[in-house]
Amino acid sequence: MRTVERVGYETLLIETDRGIAKLTINRPEKRNALDSMVRKELIEALDELRDDPELRVLIITGAGDRAFVAGADIGEFATRSTHEQWKMMRGRNLFEEVASFPRPVIAMINGYALGGGCELALACDLRIAGRSARLGQPEVNLGLIPGGGGTQRLPRLIGLGRAMRLIMTGELIDAEEAERIGLVDQVVEDEALESTTRELAERLSAHSPLALQLIKEGVRATMEMPLSAGLRFERELFVRAFGSEDRIEGTEAFLEKRRPEFKGR
Repeated sequence: MRTVERVGYETLLIETDRGIAKLTINRPEKRNALDSMVRKELIEALDELRDDPELRVLIITGAGDRAFVAGADIGEFATRSTHEQWKMMRGRNLFEEVASFPRPVIAMINGYALGGGCELALACDLRIAGRSARLGQPEVNLGLIPGGGGTQRLPRLIGLGRAMRLIMTGELIDAEEAERIGLVDQVVEDEALESTTRELAERLSAHSPLALQLIKEGVRATMEMPLSAGLRFERELFVRAFGSEDRIEGTEAFLEKRRPEFKGR
Protein backbone atom coordinates (compact mmCIF):
# COMPACT_ATOMS: atom_id res chain seq x y z
CA MET A 1 0.00 0.00 0.00
CA ARG A 2 1.30 3.43 -0.93
CA THR A 3 2.24 6.04 1.65
CA VAL A 4 -0.39 8.74 2.12
CA GLU A 5 0.75 12.22 3.16
CA ARG A 6 -1.74 14.29 5.12
CA VAL A 7 -1.73 18.00 4.34
CA GLY A 8 -2.99 21.13 6.05
CA TYR A 9 -0.34 21.56 8.75
CA GLU A 10 2.31 24.27 8.91
CA THR A 11 4.65 22.64 11.41
CA LEU A 12 3.97 18.93 10.99
CA LEU A 13 4.48 16.20 8.42
CA ILE A 14 2.16 13.20 8.66
CA GLU A 15 2.56 10.03 6.62
CA THR A 16 0.44 6.89 6.93
CA ASP A 17 1.29 3.51 5.50
CA ARG A 18 -0.35 0.15 6.22
CA GLY A 19 -1.89 1.26 9.50
CA ILE A 20 1.22 3.05 10.79
CA ALA A 21 1.34 6.85 11.02
CA LYS A 22 4.57 8.80 11.31
CA LEU A 23 4.09 12.28 12.76
CA THR A 24 7.14 14.52 12.29
CA ILE A 25 7.53 17.89 14.00
CA ASN A 26 8.94 19.94 11.15
CA ARG A 27 10.87 22.91 12.55
CA PRO A 28 14.47 21.76 12.07
CA GLU A 29 15.73 25.36 11.97
CA LYS A 30 14.41 25.74 15.56
CA ARG A 31 15.43 22.21 16.58
CA ASN A 32 11.72 21.34 16.48
CA ALA A 33 10.98 23.46 19.55
CA LEU A 34 7.43 23.33 20.88
CA ASP A 35 5.91 26.72 20.23
CA SER A 36 2.17 27.41 20.48
CA MET A 37 1.55 26.53 16.83
CA VAL A 38 3.29 23.16 17.12
CA ARG A 39 1.31 22.33 20.25
CA LYS A 40 -1.96 23.35 18.61
CA GLU A 41 -1.28 21.38 15.45
CA LEU A 42 -0.10 18.30 17.36
CA ILE A 43 -3.40 18.18 19.24
CA GLU A 44 -5.32 18.66 15.99
CA ALA A 45 -3.31 15.88 14.34
CA LEU A 46 -3.93 13.53 17.26
CA ASP A 47 -7.66 14.24 16.95
CA GLU A 48 -7.53 13.47 13.23
CA LEU A 49 -5.53 10.28 13.69
CA ARG A 50 -7.70 9.12 16.59
CA ASP A 51 -10.66 8.98 14.20
CA ASP A 52 -8.80 6.92 11.60
CA PRO A 53 -10.21 3.37 11.83
CA GLU A 54 -7.24 1.97 9.91
CA LEU A 55 -4.60 3.35 12.26
CA ARG A 56 -2.80 0.80 14.41
CA VAL A 57 0.40 2.52 15.63
CA LEU A 58 1.67 6.12 15.84
CA ILE A 59 5.34 7.15 15.62
CA ILE A 60 6.37 10.64 16.75
CA THR A 61 9.73 12.13 15.75
CA GLY A 62 11.44 15.39 14.78
CA ALA A 63 12.68 16.57 11.41
CA GLY A 64 16.41 16.42 10.69
CA ASP A 65 19.09 14.67 12.71
CA ARG A 66 19.85 17.32 15.34
CA ALA A 67 16.76 17.17 17.53
CA PHE A 68 13.70 15.12 18.38
CA VAL A 69 12.40 18.18 20.23
CA ALA A 70 14.89 20.53 21.88
CA GLY A 71 12.28 21.85 24.31
CA ALA A 72 9.90 24.77 24.46
CA ASP A 73 10.39 27.80 22.25
CA ILE A 74 12.11 30.06 24.80
CA GLY A 75 11.89 33.10 22.55
CA GLU A 76 8.11 32.75 22.50
CA PHE A 77 7.51 32.56 26.24
CA ALA A 78 10.25 34.99 27.29
CA THR A 79 7.85 37.95 27.11
CA ARG A 80 4.74 36.09 28.26
CA SER A 81 3.14 37.27 31.51
CA THR A 82 2.41 34.89 34.36
CA HIS A 83 -1.32 35.27 33.72
CA GLU A 84 -0.87 34.53 30.01
CA GLN A 85 1.14 31.42 30.84
CA TRP A 86 -1.50 30.29 33.34
CA LYS A 87 -4.26 30.72 30.75
CA MET A 88 -2.27 28.80 28.15
CA MET A 89 -1.70 25.88 30.52
CA ARG A 90 -5.42 25.61 31.34
CA GLY A 91 -6.24 24.43 27.82
CA ARG A 92 -5.93 20.93 26.39
CA ASN A 93 -2.62 19.45 27.47
CA LEU A 94 -0.48 18.06 24.66
CA PHE A 95 1.30 15.54 26.84
CA GLU A 96 -1.96 14.17 28.27
CA GLU A 97 -3.35 13.88 24.75
CA VAL A 98 -0.34 11.78 23.72
CA ALA A 99 -0.47 9.63 26.85
CA SER A 100 -4.20 8.92 26.42
CA PHE A 101 -4.04 8.28 22.66
CA PRO A 102 -5.83 4.93 22.15
CA ARG A 103 -3.14 3.34 19.95
CA PRO A 104 0.47 2.58 20.85
CA VAL A 105 2.71 5.63 20.48
CA ILE A 106 6.45 5.24 19.82
CA ALA A 107 8.91 8.09 20.30
CA MET A 108 11.65 7.89 17.65
CA ILE A 109 14.31 10.00 19.35
CA ASN A 110 16.81 11.53 16.95
CA GLY A 111 19.17 14.03 18.57
CA TYR A 112 18.21 16.27 21.48
CA ALA A 113 15.10 15.51 23.59
CA LEU A 114 15.21 18.24 26.20
CA GLY A 115 12.65 19.80 28.52
CA GLY A 116 9.31 19.56 26.76
CA GLY A 117 10.91 17.23 24.24
CA CYS A 118 11.89 14.79 26.97
CA GLU A 119 8.39 15.14 28.43
CA LEU A 120 6.88 14.40 25.02
CA ALA A 121 8.94 11.21 24.88
CA LEU A 122 7.85 10.34 28.42
CA ALA A 123 4.20 10.65 27.38
CA CYS A 124 4.74 8.07 24.63
CA ASP A 125 4.39 4.36 25.34
CA LEU A 126 7.75 3.26 23.96
CA ARG A 127 11.00 5.10 23.27
CA ILE A 128 13.72 4.17 20.77
CA ALA A 129 16.77 6.43 20.57
CA GLY A 130 19.56 6.88 18.09
CA ARG A 131 23.03 6.61 19.58
CA SER A 132 23.66 10.35 19.21
CA ALA A 133 20.53 11.27 21.20
CA ARG A 134 20.83 13.42 24.32
CA LEU A 135 18.07 13.68 26.88
CA GLY A 136 17.39 15.81 29.94
CA GLN A 137 15.19 18.24 31.87
CA PRO A 138 17.29 21.43 31.93
CA GLU A 139 14.49 23.81 33.01
CA VAL A 140 16.28 24.57 36.28
CA ASN A 141 18.92 26.43 34.26
CA LEU A 142 16.20 28.96 33.36
CA GLY A 143 14.88 29.24 36.91
CA LEU A 144 11.97 26.98 35.99
CA ILE A 145 10.74 23.46 36.66
CA PRO A 146 9.34 20.93 34.20
CA GLY A 147 5.72 21.76 33.38
CA GLY A 148 4.71 18.96 31.03
CA GLY A 149 4.89 15.99 33.37
CA GLY A 150 8.62 15.78 34.03
CA THR A 151 8.32 15.85 37.82
CA GLN A 152 5.61 13.17 37.68
CA ARG A 153 6.29 10.77 34.81
CA LEU A 154 10.08 10.74 35.08
CA PRO A 155 10.24 9.42 38.70
CA ARG A 156 7.68 6.75 37.85
CA LEU A 157 9.79 5.62 34.93
CA ILE A 158 13.36 5.74 36.30
CA GLY A 159 12.95 6.06 40.07
CA LEU A 160 12.84 8.96 42.51
CA GLY A 161 16.58 9.46 43.07
CA ARG A 162 17.61 9.36 39.43
CA ALA A 163 14.75 11.67 38.44
CA MET A 164 15.60 14.10 41.24
CA ARG A 165 19.20 14.26 40.07
CA LEU A 166 18.31 14.89 36.42
CA ILE A 167 15.72 17.55 37.22
CA MET A 168 17.71 19.30 39.96
CA THR A 169 21.02 19.41 38.08
CA GLY A 170 19.61 19.98 34.62
CA GLU A 171 22.33 17.74 33.24
CA LEU A 172 22.00 15.96 29.92
CA ILE A 173 22.63 12.25 29.51
CA ASP A 174 23.56 10.28 26.43
CA ALA A 175 21.48 7.53 24.88
CA GLU A 176 23.41 4.69 26.54
CA GLU A 177 22.88 6.16 30.00
CA ALA A 178 19.22 6.78 29.20
CA GLU A 179 18.82 3.12 28.28
CA ARG A 180 20.70 1.97 31.40
CA ILE A 181 18.34 3.83 33.73
CA GLY A 182 15.20 2.97 31.76
CA LEU A 183 14.47 6.36 30.23
CA VAL A 184 14.58 4.81 26.75
CA ASP A 185 13.80 1.20 25.86
CA GLN A 186 16.32 0.65 23.07
CA VAL A 187 19.34 2.38 21.57
CA VAL A 188 20.39 1.76 17.97
CA GLU A 189 22.84 3.28 15.55
CA ASP A 190 21.49 6.51 14.10
CA GLU A 191 21.25 5.09 10.60
CA ALA A 192 19.14 2.18 11.91
CA LEU A 193 16.71 4.30 13.95
CA GLU A 194 14.03 4.60 11.28
CA SER A 195 14.06 0.94 10.26
CA THR A 196 14.16 -0.34 13.85
CA THR A 197 11.24 1.87 14.86
CA ARG A 198 9.28 0.83 11.82
CA GLU A 199 9.94 -2.84 12.55
CA LEU A 200 8.60 -2.45 16.09
CA ALA A 201 5.55 -0.59 14.80
CA GLU A 202 4.84 -3.39 12.33
CA ARG A 203 5.09 -6.00 15.08
CA LEU A 204 2.60 -4.07 17.18
CA SER A 205 0.25 -3.47 14.26
CA ALA A 206 -0.13 -7.23 13.78
CA HIS A 207 -1.81 -7.54 17.19
CA SER A 208 -5.40 -6.81 18.15
CA PRO A 209 -5.92 -3.02 18.30
CA LEU A 210 -8.45 -3.50 21.06
CA ALA A 211 -6.10 -5.65 23.13
CA LEU A 212 -3.31 -3.09 22.74
CA GLN A 213 -5.64 -0.29 23.81
CA LEU A 214 -6.71 -2.24 26.91
CA ILE A 215 -3.09 -3.09 27.73
CA LYS A 216 -2.25 0.59 27.55
CA GLU A 217 -5.16 1.49 29.85
CA GLY A 218 -4.19 -1.19 32.34
CA VAL A 219 -0.48 -0.41 32.49
CA ARG A 220 -1.02 3.34 32.71
CA ALA A 221 -3.48 2.79 35.57
CA THR A 222 -0.50 1.85 37.74
CA MET A 223 0.31 5.58 37.90
CA GLU A 224 -3.09 6.36 39.40
CA MET A 225 -4.22 3.34 41.44
CA PRO A 226 -3.05 1.30 44.41
CA LEU A 227 -2.37 -2.37 43.65
CA SER A 228 -5.72 -3.69 44.87
CA ALA A 229 -7.69 -1.24 42.72
CA GLY A 230 -5.37 -1.85 39.78
CA LEU A 231 -5.94 -5.60 39.95
CA ARG A 232 -9.71 -5.07 39.94
CA PHE A 233 -9.37 -2.76 36.96
CA GLU A 234 -7.22 -5.33 35.15
CA ARG A 235 -9.94 -7.95 35.60
CA GLU A 236 -12.51 -5.58 34.12
CA LEU A 237 -10.26 -4.96 31.13
CA PHE A 238 -9.69 -8.70 30.70
CA VAL A 239 -13.43 -9.33 30.56
CA ARG A 240 -13.79 -6.60 27.92
CA ALA A 241 -11.10 -8.28 25.85
CA PHE A 242 -12.66 -11.71 26.40
CA GLY A 243 -15.98 -10.51 25.00
CA SER A 244 -14.45 -9.05 21.85
CA GLU A 245 -14.55 -10.32 18.28
CA ASP A 246 -10.74 -10.09 18.26
CA ARG A 247 -10.51 -12.63 21.10
CA ILE A 248 -12.74 -15.03 19.17
CA GLU A 249 -10.68 -14.53 16.01
CA GLY A 250 -7.39 -14.93 17.90
CA THR A 251 -8.53 -18.14 19.57
CA GLU A 252 -9.87 -19.62 16.36
CA ALA A 253 -6.72 -18.68 14.44
CA PHE A 254 -4.56 -20.33 17.11
CA LEU A 255 -6.55 -23.55 16.97
CA GLU A 256 -6.59 -23.51 13.17
CA LYS A 257 -2.86 -22.75 13.01
CA ARG A 258 -3.24 -19.61 10.89
CA ARG A 259 -2.50 -15.89 11.28
CA PRO A 260 -5.34 -13.98 12.93
CA GLU A 261 -7.02 -11.08 11.18
CA PHE A 262 -7.86 -8.63 13.93
CA LYS A 263 -10.45 -5.90 13.35
CA GLY A 264 -10.26 -4.00 16.62
CA ARG A 265 -13.74 -5.06 17.70
